[in-house]
Amino acid sequence: MVDQDALNMQIRKFLKQVGVTSQREIEQALQQALSDGRIQGGEQLRLRMTLEVDELSLRHTIDGRLDLSES
Repeated sequence: MVDQDALNMQIRKFLKQVGVTSQREIEQALQQALSDGRIQGGEQLRLRMTLEVDELSLRHTIDGRLDLSES
């Protein structure tokens, strides 16, 4: 039997790591793109995050936008 509380904590820990590292990666890539002139700063960027768990045959994708004109 799976301990639901322990499982919940493991999932939360993983998602926290995903959130923190993803934010850092986006911020670094954004700064580099601004420095390189690939973007100007008023664009809307399309975001996509995909979660995969092979053993569960799970593939979950979330699409979103980052509106740089509101920054």
